[in-house]
Amino acid sequence: MRPRHLSRRGLLAGGAAALTACSASGPSRPSAPASDSPETVLVKQLIAEKERTIALYSALIAGGGGEKLVPFRDRHQAHVNELRKHVTLPAAPPSPTGSPTGSPTGPAAPGKPSLSRLRDLERKASAQRPKQLAAVSPGMAQLIASIGACEAAHAVALPKSL
Repeated sequence: MRPRHLSRRGLLAGGAAALTACSASGPSRPSAPASDSPETVLVKQLIAEKERTIALYSALIAGGGGEKLVPFRDRHQAHVNELRKHVTLPAAPPSPTGSPTGSPTGPAAPGKPSLSRLRDLERKASAQRPKQLAAVSPGMAQLIASIGACEAAHAVALPKSL
């Protein structure tokens, strides 16, 4: 009896059937991690931005800025806490100095921390929020809009001096 030769198409069809059977019997394992959705990317960017803002507030508070700025910083921390509920972030390596994550001289907030710098940062951040709403789910849009409203209020409510 002569061995039967499979066509390329037949071989591929059989391989696909075998793969389907294998995947049905166990969890599938992607060869590469799935990329983040646009919403997840935005949320991660917002978290990083908020952490830099918190670092600026903390620097002013530690530099003798007093207790007037603590409620502002705490509201930003509440934003970060809420945003983190919507994404899975890798654990950050411990900071060697024990300082908060983010840098007061990061891209969103270069220069020396000051009230006018914070006011400007809050104003610019709140102006960006409406532009970010189109690409997110309704629930996330509501959260981002609320954050923007808070930032706009901060820009007005920050004390003129410490």
